[in-house]
Amino acid sequence: MMAEGSALQVHAVRFGPGQELFGCLQTFVEERRLRAPFIITCVGSVTKATVRQANATATNTNEVLHLSGCFEIVSLVGTLNRDAHVHISLSDSEGRTIGGHVLGDLEVFTTAEVVIGEAIDLQFSREMDQQTGFPELVVQTPSKMGKSA
Repeated sequence: MMAEGSALQVHAVRFGPGQELFGCLQTFVEERRLRAPFIITCVGSVTKATVRQANATATNTNEVLHLSGCFEIVSLVGTLNRDAHVHISLSDSEGRTIGGHVLGDLEVFTTAEVVIGEAIDLQFSREMDQQTGFPELVVQTPSKMGKSA
């Protein structure tokens, strides 16, 4: 394990009804050329979501849920680099919660207020990890750009 520190820049954005939250977050990051972005917090609601459940492996991507209805976003966390890794927890009208790895299709119901942090002294990327079988986070500092950290 290698850990790096960084100064923090904060961005706040609000998305409205009908917007696809995951795609909008990726566009926001790309347009601003953020190199090490992550979600600090999010509140809002969605009418659709596509999430992958736990226990996925590289050869068995496990169950994918296509949710439809009104859900409160009770948690949205993750890194937003080019190959974003984001998890969500959603609560239905009876308070039942479900969550998983975001695959997309997060259609905003009323609003999604997101605070995005950027570790301005770092750069995030992903490289295939032979042990896990997934592209995993690589953190680079300016002095190590071009080298894995």
